[in-house]
Amino acid sequence: MTQDALAYALARLAQQKALRARRRRTKAARPCAQPWSGLAAFSPTQKAGRASEDRASRYLEDRGLTILGRNLRSKAGEIDLVALDNGVLAFIEVRHRNSRRYGGAAASVNRGKQARLIRAAQYFLPRLAQRHFRGAIPACRFDVVSDEPEGLIWIKDAFQS
Repeated sequence: MTQDALAYALARLAQQKALRARRRRTKAARPCAQPWSGLAAFSPTQKAGRASEDRASRYLEDRGLTILGRNLRSKAGEIDLVALDNGVLAFIEVRHRNSRRYGGAAASVNRGKQARLIRAAQYFLPRLAQRHFRGAIPACRFDVVSDEPEGLIWIKDAFQS
């Protein structure tokens, strides 16, 4: 291989790597407009999770919350629901389990998951504050809605940031 061909191959690999990184950045940083369109392409577990999020959304709206966003994704993580509850911005994680065998749905929100939720919330908080609170950072909390076999359980202020 000549020196020119080697330089060309290396430059092409660098361009491809940069393009992949750019695609990941732009895809990960924007909220999904319709994250579940084409539902047939998803696994049964993903469909069950979507159904749980729908139930949780209706459940919270029935209790007076206003849903501001769903499935906000970033590199830091995903936030299932963002809602407004009497001036408090609630970042809500929805968990679904078919049984309580390993502690149930709420028990699956461990410290690692909490850390990812906090990082994702920190990422989206400035944009949400700008859009819904005229730039002022509101009081925030993290809630968990667990979809258990017995029904939905809403845990307000499930953990501290």
